[in-house]
Amino acid sequence: MSAADEILDIVDEQDRVIGQSPRGEAYARGLRHRCVFILARDTEGRIFVHRRTPTKLVFPGLHDMFVGGVVGAGESYDDAALREAEEELGVTGLPRPEYLFKFLYDNGAGHAWWCAVHQVRCDLPVRPQVEEVAWHDFLTEAEVRRRLDEWEWVPDGLAAYRRLHAFRSES
Repeated sequence: MSAADEILDIVDEQDRVIGQSPRGEAYARGLRHRCVFILARDTEGRIFVHRRTPTKLVFPGLHDMFVGGVVGAGESYDDAALREAEEELGVTGLPRPEYLFKFLYDNGAGHAWWCAVHQVRCDLPVRPQVEEVAWHDFLTEAEVRRRLDEWEWVPDGLAAYRRLHAFRSES
């Protein structure tokens, strides 16, 4: 099954399931669905940053400071976070990512999705999926901040990153 054929739950403004759709159709029609964002840090506290492959359905070739992806139909945010983190980092045996908060991302052009933001510590050697990750490294928080204006970032990840800083300053 291709990524475009994966079945997603379609949700309303309150994140209640109102139907299901193949991923490709959900993207094409701008149907609201669910995604997970996981900030992965290594043993030194550095953040896993990567550039997406040019073949990705959404935001090809852009940088991201989160691993993650869509939540499958009937899947919980927490289960999707663990699955996506292990898939994208190329590891097994990660601890369950810690849920932090959720927000509705809306790009203003008819595409919106609910985003659950998690964090996890990855003490394992990473082997990212070559189908999804063109380049990767672990960067310090200062290095990520310095690159914010230098690199082109996925807009939903950038929104999540900014919300994460606001969330931490409120906690």
